[in-house]
Amino acid sequence: MASDVDTAPLVGRAELLQTVRSAMLGDAAHGQTAAVFLTGESGVGKTRLLGEIGDQLRAQGAVVLTGSCLDIGDASPLHPLLQALRRFDADVSSTSHVRTSSAVRGLLQMFADETAGPDGAGALLERVSRGLHLIAEGRPLVLILDDLQWVDRSTRQLLLYLLAGLGDLQLSVLAAVRAESLQGAHPLRRVLTELRRLRTVRVLDLAPLGRTDTEKLAAAVVGRTLSAEAAEQVWQRSGGNPFVIEELARDLRDGRDGLSETLREIFLDRVDALPQHAHAVVHAVAAGVEPVQHWLLAQVLRLPEDELIDAARAAVAHRLLVGADDGYRLRHRLVAEVLAHELLPAERSGLHRRYAEALTAAPGELHQARLAHHWRLAGEPARALPATVAAAQEAERLHGYAEAHRHWSAALQLAADPGPLPVDRVELLENAAEAAHHCGEHARALALLEEVATLRGGEPSCALHIRRARYLAAAGRSALAEEEYQRALQAADCSPRDRAAAAARLAELLLHLGRYADAGQRAREALALAANVEGTATEVVLASSALGFSDAYLEDPDAGLAVMRDALDTAERAGQPEDVACAYLHLAELLTGPLNILEEGVVVARRGAERVTELGLGRTWGTRLLAVAINGLFRVGQWAEAEKVVAAALRHRPSGADAVELLLARCRLSVGYGDIEAAGRDLDAVATLLAGGGARHVIPLLTLRAGLAMWEGRHDVARLAVQRGLTESRSDDVTILSALVWHGLRAEAEAHASRTVAVDPTAVRRLRDVAERVARKSVGAARPVRSVVEGFLALCAAEVSRLDGSDPELWAASVTEWDRRHHPYPAAYSRLRQAEALLARRSRVATAGKLLREAYRVAQGLGAVPLTSEIRELAGRARVSLEERETTAGTRGVPVEASDDELAALTIREREVLALVAEGLTNKEIGQRLFISERTIGVHVSHIFDKLQVRTRVQASAIQLRNVRG
Repeated sequence: MASDVDTAPLVGRAELLQTVRSAMLGDAAHGQTAAVFLTGESGVGKTRLLGEIGDQLRAQGAVVLTGSCLDIGDASPLHPLLQALRRFDADVSSTSHVRTSSAVRGLLQMFADETAGPDGAGALLERVSRGLHLIAEGRPLVLILDDLQWVDRSTRQLLLYLLAGLGDLQLSVLAAVRAESLQGAHPLRRVLTELRRLRTVRVLDLAPLGRTDTEKLAAAVVGRTLSAEAAEQVWQRSGGNPFVIEELARDLRDGRDGLSETLREIFLDRVDALPQHAHAVVHAVAAGVEPVQHWLLAQVLRLPEDELIDAARAAVAHRLLVGADDGYRLRHRLVAEVLAHELLPAERSGLHRRYAEALTAAPGELHQARLAHHWRLAGEPARALPATVAAAQEAERLHGYAEAHRHWSAALQLAADPGPLPVDRVELLENAAEAAHHCGEHARALALLEEVATLRGGEPSCALHIRRARYLAAAGRSALAEEEYQRALQAADCSPRDRAAAAARLAELLLHLGRYADAGQRAREALALAANVEGTATEVVLASSALGFSDAYLEDPDAGLAVMRDALDTAERAGQPEDVACAYLHLAELLTGPLNILEEGVVVARRGAERVTELGLGRTWGTRLLAVAINGLFRVGQWAEAEKVVAAALRHRPSGADAVELLLARCRLSVGYGDIEAAGRDLDAVATLLAGGGARHVIPLLTLRAGLAMWEGRHDVARLAVQRGLTESRSDDVTILSALVWHGLRAEAEAHASRTVAVDPTAVRRLRDVAERVARKSVGAARPVRSVVEGFLALCAAEVSRLDGSDPELWAASVTEWDRRHHPYPAAYSRLRQAEALLARRSRVATAGKLLREAYRVAQGLGAVPLTSEIRELAGRARVSLEERETTAGTRGVPVEASDDELAALTIREREVLALVAEGLTNKEIGQRLFISERTIGVHVSHIFDKLQVRTRVQASAIQLRNVRG
């Protein structure tokens, strides 16, 4: 079942292609007949595979005959062979293969003259064998047959004759069989059973595609990477069937809603072909919540056990159902969509009513979500509402907040007309808002909370202020959140418990904003209040995390870390998911940020992301933790690994402040790679999301914007971004402020060097004043914090020297600072500038060359294209070779190869990209497969060409294949 338009790439079948091709040619090469029978459901790609394998075998010199069986029984004997010969005759007639063409026409004439009766069948088969032998002329002969389920009796006899080795011909047979057609006493079942006994015959079941390949195929048809929601929908509806995937993807690409008539008719035909009871089974499972247990299906259909089993077996055999230990599932969820329109409304509601009644009457614990679903679709809102509320509460107990949010939203809809049941709508709204907040739907949570305030009327309570502040903070509106916490503390009904909660959460927010001293003060206040109130574990965890971070940053790192680890232990014992997440996040941020304990910080962040995902907070807190891991990996130079973490985090589809953290982390990579377009998109998105954001986000945003502008040569834009950042500097985080100052001084130095923009003396003076202020302020910070700040101040001093003759000693000091901290990128940048300063003074040229080569090696390993280009440009002007040359003592001056592996210079990510280049994929296709932008792939390909010293993709592919085979 192949589509006649938009031929899509063959996905997920590479291993199978190799297996079949080897079987076809391997056994035949040893003088044996060989056969491969591909079985599978309609649309799984059998015909496509036959064509692909046939083309490959022809390219390898085989004679390939291709035919299809017809659904007309024995009315046309040997039809597929005759069709194959006629097609082959048309092909060879246009070539110079005169003997082959003559042999083909001789065999066709033999069929036309054949009048032998039943007693002459053996003689006919022998003559056919001899005719095929003449056509082959010593070459491998392959007979490809499609739709073998409709094979006629004569062709079955010919296959058995040839594959049993009764003729004088060694050939290979490749055939496709529609599995759902082989039911009951189908004659081909007996043939396949006999053939399985032959050692050279293989029967391979062609399974549907897995989830990854499904997404890959759909993305190729649509022409872009699918959103997580669209990919999930295609996977659920298609069941991995390639034909269905392509049809759904085309509908998605062309903006068509609903289900195409092609798919509708295909599935209706398959359902209509079922026996009566099997037809009823499929309808019932389509209306149920999968998996549908056997006992439940029996209650709904009320069939005798033996008839139910026979009906289910037939539905499974026709590839419409999948039977497992836990019940029955539709092989394709599309079947449910198709059948939903085939039932009358009364039939549909009756099915759902029988499901609900059976579940209610069943012994043991009810599955409330199922019960709510069936009562609602049975048209019984009064009976659906309590089940829906119970389902939401059950989902929350299991930390399934997205599911809980769906159930609470459904309960709100049902409560609009509750009938005789009393309903507290305010309580429903509060529960729905909290679930929305936990699953990352922050705007929805705020909207629901506003409805609560409206229904209650009057002055908002302290508790309502606290809840609104939490949601605002999660949505990235930090300034408004801080105001709400202040209102909560000033509210007339603020109890000691509420005051402790407001103070603890305000401390956590201030920490997030980088105001560590204020956060520590609020945290101490919260801990003092919590000491006099029972049941304040959450407040203790939040306040302890904030206090530990504040102390570690400003005073004693060891003591602060100990407090934060204790807070994490307390959170784990209390078991509140959000407390656990908060404790993990702040610990990971402290380790990867101010304290510069990067490796441990990355481990904590990734471990924390796994833990909070288990607790149902993967989309929110899990995303933030992965963003922390990305930043840590960026600093230690593991950019390829950081890209993989970005791809994993994006699958959470974050929003609000969670999305801000991730976008900033991804933007750092894009700026480093020189992917200007991707970095610009991320920065614009962050600027949009940061309405009311604090310095903690705004300063990194402006720092990245300045860095991007400098790579674009827009030094005046970089200057404006930095100057704006200096006005947003209400933060105790001298680390991010020192990075901003460095970018400002670098922008002035770049302007001076390029002579495209005049240096602004006022801006330089202000930046130097801020640098001095940062230096003074950092004296009061903990030693690890001062250490990182000192690194940035070293860069600042060296950049200032570029305005009046760059000082190589200052750059050497910067190299030392960053090497000591194991930050490869600023160290490589400093080596570039040190070499530049030495070459400008025409001194120590050999040292400058060594520095350039070291910087070049690091920059290439990272994939830092702009930095690599600048190093290469300086080396070209100075006539410095960037290639490492090693000599032995006995052969002075003769280069020695450092490695036999031609790919040794490539990073892990570059090797992945090269492997896909060798597969023939375009940059766009590679980007879709690796979840990277097309521009970034272009950057990687450029690096690969440079390192392998090639100019074309063909040359690079040849090196890849040579090394893989080697």
